[in-house]
Formats: sequence, C-alpha cells, structure tokens
Amino acid sequence: MGGAFLAAAVLARVGSRIGLPTIPLFILAGILLGPHTPGIVLVADPHELEMLSALGLVLLLFYLGLEFHLDDLKTGGRKMAIAGGTYLALNVGAGLGFGFALGWGTSEALVLAGVLGISSSAIVTKVLVDLGRIGNPETKPILGIIVVEDVFLALYLAALQPILSGADSLSAAAVDGGKAFGFLLLLALAARFGTRVIGRLINTRDDELLVISFLGAAVFVAGVSEWFGVADAIGAFMVGLMLGSTTSGERILKLVHPLRDAFGAIFFFAFGLSIDPGDLPTVLWPVLAAVAVTLAMNVLAGLAAAKVYAFGPQATANISTTLVARGEFALILATMAAAAGLDERLSPFIAGYVLLLAVLAPLAAGRSHWLARVLPGGRGRGKDSDSEDGAGKLPVPA
Repeated sequence: MGGAFLAAAVLARVGSRIGLPTIPLFILAGILLGPHTPGIVLVADPHELEMLSALGLVLLLFYLGLEFHLDDLKTGGRKMAIAGGTYLALNVGAGLGFGFALGWGTSEALVLAGVLGISSSAIVTKVLVDLGRIGNPETKPILGIIVVEDVFLALYLAALQPILSGADSLSAAAVDGGKAFGFLLLLALAARFGTRVIGRLINTRDDELLVISFLGAAVFVAGVSEWFGVADAIGAFMVGLMLGSTTSGERILKLVHPLRDAFGAIFFFAFGLSIDPGDLPTVLWPVLAAVAVTLAMNVLAGLAAAKVYAFGPQATANISTTLVARGEFALILATMAAAAGLDERLSPFIAGYVLLLAVLAPLAAGRSHWLARVLPGGRGRGKDSDSEDGAGKLPVPA
C-alpha cells in the first residue's frame, strides 16, 4: 500500500513539472509496478487492491454529488435528459456499429457498444477538479450527462447480463432492470423529499463523527446499490446529492477532500495493474480506429449539448474533451466478456482503448482551447477570449 501511494506520488510530482495531468501517471505507476511488466512487482494480484479501488471510485462520485446540487436537477432536468440522451445515442450507436464492423460477433458488438458509449465518471470528475472547472457553467451539463449515463448503465447491465450468460429469459432481464430502476427511483425520491430529515440525522459539531457518518452512509448505500443491480458509484453520487443540500454540506465537502484524493489515486493505480502491455500490439489498429470514432462522436455530442444550453465554442470544446475518457465501466465489461468466453481479443482491445483515452482525455481537456478555435464561431479566438465559458480560469490543485 505504502509503495503504491509513494510510486503514484513520485511519478505525479515528476509529471507535474512538465505539465502532465496526474491521472495517466497514476495509471502508469500501476503498469510499471504490476505483474505484467519486468522489474519490481509491488502488487502481484490486482484483486488485492479491489476494495480500496472501489472506495476510491465511491469517494470520487460522492464528491461529485456534493457539488451537483438538487436545484440543478429541478431547474435543468429536461435539458439534462436531452443532452445525456443525445450523447448516449451518438456514442452507444457508434460503438454498436463499430462492433459489428469488426466482425467479432453479436455479443461482442453489444459489449463494445457499452465500452465506446459510456464515459468514465472517475476520470471526468478528476479532470474537472484538477483543471479548476467545477464552477464553470458547462460543468453542470457535463455532470448531468454523467448522471444520465449512470442511469442507462444500470439498465444496460441488467439487459446485457442474461445475453452474456446465455440466458434466454426475457422476463428475468426485465425483472433485473425493473429492480434497478425501482431502487434508482427510491434514491431520487429520498434526495427530493428527504433532505431535511437526512440533514438532521447527519448534523453534528464534531468533525470526527461527521466524517464517520458521511463515509458510512456513502459506502453503505453504494454497497446496497450494487446489490440491486445499480452501479455502486451512482449510489454514492445520490448520497452526495442528498448531503450536499444539507446544512452540513460545506463542511462535508471540505472534510472529504483528502480522502477523495488519496483513494482516487489508488483507483487509478489499480487500473494500471490490470493492463498487460504485451497484449496491446495485437489490437493496435482497432484501438486507434475506436479512439478516432470516440473523438468524433464526442465533438458532435458537445455541439449538441452546447446548442441545448446556448454555449459558446470554448464551453463546447470543454464538454467534448472532458467526456472523452473511458475507464471503470469498460473494465467491468472486459471482465464480464472474459467470464462469458467471448472473443479473446476483447480484453486487450478494451485495455488499450481505455489506457489511450485515459491519457488523451486529461491532455485534451487541458488544451480544449485548440478545439474551440476550429469550432463554429471560434475562429481566431484566443485561449482566454471566451471568458463567459470559463476558458480563462487557471487550473487549481485538487
């Protein structure tokens, strides 16, 4: 554990001196010190960090929920649904078409639709924090799209599981999907109507008790969510959404910060442990083609979201580049595909695709002004000229 933290810290410190984002460096530390590369092996079995990695994801999404206030959902629900639905239609549709074009099989194409279609909540959150964009106007639509994706994710996994397992019972898939949707609805109702009661229960002047209370609530609801077939991350997000609107919200936001950073680093480190670089050359061209498809679809989705919200070119570029990352969900699908005995090329393909976008996404998001210049209305505009979109904000440390 200590070696994992220190390795991530050393690489991140070196990278920060030359302007590299921390996320790909945390991942690189996991690759270099994992079982698939020569030299020192800190962690021989990636599953040894599985619980800590899951905690990192839970805390990242819990923090995201704290920042995403209920008022944002009340006032922008329709726009959020349109933007998120458009994003999914473009990216999941392109992923399905790409999967069929590869010719690896129908089940494989359905898996690739999810791999190419769903953004990484963890990486998107980290990018927003690292670049100091939490307060930007385009961040609310970005978070809204993530929420819509997570709702879709619960239903998609429920429908995909019986297909991969060879089950032919449509009723079983419908029951699983209904159970997941029902639990999501219950969490949404609690967030909408139970905030006052929850605020009274969580409120305390003692910081120690407050930390234990919100951490227990986030992790417990995340675990129950997973049991109901909903991603644990969305359960944690909903708890953050509830607690962020209470009188203790500001204190919780401050207290969770170091926990989020520490365990978030372990999440990305553990991600790197699962990647075997030796498998990547066999799927190089499909990976590059998939990355090109994803970049194109994200630009189109960014333009569509910007039209819904009437944003300028810089905010459009921020949306397009921030949502490019793929991560934890794609790895879950890789594990499911391997267990189902699908095409053996899927696992290295997903690993290479996710790794490449995990590196590209933070770099692209930090240089989104380059894209803004070539978007409609952005010709000749400088990096800081679109101030209403938050382009002139300087990155702040997480």
